Amino acid sequence: MGIWIEGIDGNDGNDGIDAMALAVAPLDSVVAADPSVAGAKAANLARAAAAGLPVLPGFVLVAADRAPGAPAGTDALRAAWELLVASEASGDRTGGPGGPGGARRTGSAGRAAIDTAPTAGGGGPGPHDPAALVVRSSSAHEDTEDSSMAGRFDSVLDVRGWEAFTRAVRQVLDSALRAAPDGDAGAADPLHGMAVLVQPMLRAAAGGVMFGADPVEGRYDHILVSAVTGGPDRLVDGSTQGVRYQLTRRGRLLHTEPAAPHGTGPLGRRRLAQLVRLARRTEKVYGGPQDVEFGFDDGGRLWLFQARPITAMAARPARGARLLGPGPVAETLPGVLQPLEEDLWLAPMNQGLTLALDIAGAAPRRKLRRLPVATAVDGRAAADLLLLGAVPAAHPVLNFINPAPGARRAAAAWRVGRLRTALPLLARDLMADVDRQLHHFTAPRQMLSGELLTAVAWGRTVLASLHAQESLAGALLDTDAGSTAAGEALAVLAEGRESGRSDLELVRRHPVLLTLLPPSLGKRPDLPEHVGWNGVPRGVGFLSVREGLRLRIRWVQEMQTSMVREIGSRIDTHCAPEERGRIARLRWRELMAVADGGARPTGLAERSPRPETAPLPAAFRIAADGSPQAVRIGRGGGGRGADGGGQGAGGGHGTGTAWDGEGPRPPHPVLVVRTLDPALAPLLPGLAGLVAETGSVLSHLAVLAREYHVPTAVGVPRAVERLTPGTVLTVDGGTGAVGTVEAPYARPAAPAPVADPVPVPVPEPLAVSEPPAERAAEPVPVAARTAPPPDSTGPTGPTGPDGDARGKGEGAAA
Repeated sequence: MGIWIEGIDGNDGNDGIDAMALAVAPLDSVVAADPSVAGAKAANLARAAAAGLPVLPGFVLVAADRAPGAPAGTDALRAAWELLVASEASGDRTGGPGGPGGARRTGSAGRAAIDTAPTAGGGGPGPHDPAALVVRSSSAHEDTEDSSMAGRFDSVLDVRGWEAFTRAVRQVLDSALRAAPDGDAGAADPLHGMAVLVQPMLRAAAGGVMFGADPVEGRYDHILVSAVTGGPDRLVDGSTQGVRYQLTRRGRLLHTEPAAPHGTGPLGRRRLAQLVRLARRTEKVYGGPQDVEFGFDDGGRLWLFQARPITAMAARPARGARLLGPGPVAETLPGVLQPLEEDLWLAPMNQGLTLALDIAGAAPRRKLRRLPVATAVDGRAAADLLLLGAVPAAHPVLNFINPAPGARRAAAAWRVGRLRTALPLLARDLMADVDRQLHHFTAPRQMLSGELLTAVAWGRTVLASLHAQESLAGALLDTDAGSTAAGEALAVLAEGRESGRSDLELVRRHPVLLTLLPPSLGKRPDLPEHVGWNGVPRGVGFLSVREGLRLRIRWVQEMQTSMVREIGSRIDTHCAPEERGRIARLRWRELMAVADGGARPTGLAERSPRPETAPLPAAFRIAADGSPQAVRIGRGGGGRGADGGGQGAGGGHGTGTAWDGEGPRPPHPVLVVRTLDPALAPLLPGLAGLVAETGSVLSHLAVLAREYHVPTAVGVPRAVERLTPGTVLTVDGGTGAVGTVEAPYARPAAPAPVADPVPVPVPEPLAVSEPPAERAAEPVPVAARTAPPPDSTGPTGPTGPDGDARGKGEGAAA
């Protein structure tokens, strides 16, 4: 039977749509428990009510053709509405439709109850002030295990009177068209998968959202609660942040944010205990942790408003996963490394750092054999922060305790004492050897292919020695004075720009300028265009020992680049067109196999370059799915407001350009807003980050952002004022940190083919790296200690540089 509801068709009440047939299903009926008919929201509540959970009574409006036998038509709808209003007006929350006593009421009794309902001010009967209802969406597309569609459909609060009720029903049904997922309006279904849930409007003393697991940290042993005074609507719509409580599954309070004196805030100990019990009960009913909306009435009774599966749980790092970070290694290798670049430059770095740690006795040799110090994560260089001592201990007292065995400490102290004296001479001797060897290399086009490979292999070996001594110099030479290579390069560039020479000419004349450019087998980036006054260039002979070693590292990398480009151009002459320009996608062992006459790797033409990704978090652990999960370092770091940040709401780590949602959308936008308005949901796909001044990590928009893997930070002070459009930002969804980036962030194109490379010969001035007079004045150095080749087994065991370093020992204890 069709019904006619004034105004429900959008024609201002002039006519109705008879084909839009609505049937009434009490919340405790079989029809209401069917999510394909009543939608997931109503079905979940019906299931909870049947299990004895505290659910308010109510009814669901469904398509009549999907619920044969259910009462339909205007009379049935009005009778259900009157019965629910009468029950709420009388204070009997068990007597409405869907409640235990609902069958005892009749239409006339309901009207009588309405006529005697108290007024809003409590002054006695008021036929024109009926009890308030809430009219909510219950779509077949929302509250599923794959997507919550949180806040995408309309719900109307504080609905009073029959006319307001019909308008609210119309608004909810219309929202099915406006927010239809994937642009599908569901033409085969006149209601487009939408049902309407009707319940009493509870005047909550406190309310909020509870997650039976922590979706931000991916922890199933924690319960996360956000609460406000009053109903939860201000929390879920993002207009307020509320108070966040983190509890164990046994109810022990771990953390409150913002911190408040005991006994203050919307939830006390008793209410938190009630919520923990509700979390356990809902998990038992539904078979897993749930996203729950709740409210406490004035009498302290807890009510369940909504329950749905938790979506977008963050992947949790394995127990004992290593603490990694780009830290010191990203200075040398800042970008995404292609496979051959990783083998040429990251593997020797790992070998050198391992050797330095072994010499200094900073870590057990057994651990150094098992765990790589430097590794690749998503193609970017990262290091073990604990092995390098780049992070403080978990407790300040541990910073004064050296747990190393006494014998190892004594041996290390003896070696370090001698090394502190000899290292300057060793380093200068190694730099002189590197300069001589680089000077003796002829132009790559004039070398045999075997000589090219030998030069590249020598570079891998000497890079390990350079990295080891550079690391030791930084740790041991406290009095190492001198200018920096970058400062010298900027001074040279400032003078060179006045001469009008091209970048290539400047680099050939002044190879110190390579310090300003990261190594790459692809297209070399341009030198900085605008350089201010940086003093007078004095020559590389005035660099400190450590800076001199860093400069030689960069020179050796550039030598390898020119040799590999030449090798690639020669290999390409014997390759099919679709396999040319792909040398950077080979591993070192594959390149050596091809050079020895072996077949080219199968599938080389299908290999894609590693995509450019956002920079890694400052500190992270590898999750079970291989993704980096940001963590906080030290005690109390990363809290709300620290370094301009706020609360992390998940989504990972991203970098992009600040955008206020108005005007043209930048390529990698970070949306900066005041509140987490659900109306912003259509902007989420493709965002590089989301920053809000207010809002809860459990609000609807934050839930959707996690589903879209958008790094999100909420509660960021003065975000709109400080982070103006065009500012380049980094957003850490794990810690809530929001920072600015000095240089514009852009995703560069894939490495350029090397079939027709721009030759970059080894600069002639490399041989005269220091003034002759200074070199003559130096004492005769002792023999330089060189590290074994990166593929050999040295004192710390094999490093295995040719394989992908990612995942080796990631789950082991540091």
